[in-house]
Amino acid sequence: MNTNPDLDLNLAVAPHLPAVARPRPLARIPLVVKLAFTAFMTVLVPVYWAEYGPTNFLYFCDLALFFTLVAVWRESALLAGMAAVGIILPQMLWCADFMAHLAGLKLLGLTNYMFDAHRSKFLRGLSCFHGWLPFLLLFLVRRLGYDRRALPAWTAVAWGAMVISYFLLPAPGARLANPLAPVNVDYVYGLSDTVAQAWLPGWMWFGFLLAALPVVILLPSHWFLCRFAGWPTPPRKHRNTAGR
Repeated sequence: MNTNPDLDLNLAVAPHLPAVARPRPLARIPLVVKLAFTAFMTVLVPVYWAEYGPTNFLYFCDLALFFTLVAVWRESALLAGMAAVGIILPQMLWCADFMAHLAGLKLLGLTNYMFDAHRSKFLRGLSCFHGWLPFLLLFLVRRLGYDRRALPAWTAVAWGAMVISYFLLPAPGARLANPLAPVNVDYVYGLSDTVAQAWLPGWMWFGFLLAALPVVILLPSHWFLCRFAGWPTPPRKHRNTAGR
């Protein structure tokens, strides 16, 4: 027998919503998490702006930081889900590449900059968020649930960032006044920051990325998060044979 009046109220107000999306009356994200993440962002944003410049915030992982910041305070399943579906898989690859680099192995080269002596240890320390952010997002999804609208919403955000990066930001090998300013943001010119890919014409590579992102990265993450958040399997519809 259910003895939770809050749960009874939620069921009465929104009986059609799945369990993970029903409103809950109490805060689901601990205050210490909100304050700690906010403190981290108040340090990272001005430092990154000064060292890398504002265009650095068009990287998916950096965009996810801002969505996460709003999500923890608003306790928004949609915003947390957008950040999670967008970066969990790439950041897990980042973690694997970083651990391989520590072991003296070359994997993907995603974390080479973490071992660049030209960058301060403090700056590289801030970039360690790539290693813990996906686990924070999994925690948020577990607490808040996963809103399936996160997939199309993040796809639109990612495509917008890629369009800006391709048409307005520097290509690989560009000589910039700030040597730490990013080039080839979101890999719109290829996988290297020094030279553009030569397998395909530039516009074709860019079109391939736009099409491949939701299929190769976002959809698998979406399916995983649906199961991780506890989305129930839709019940089978039984035909009503009464009166026959």
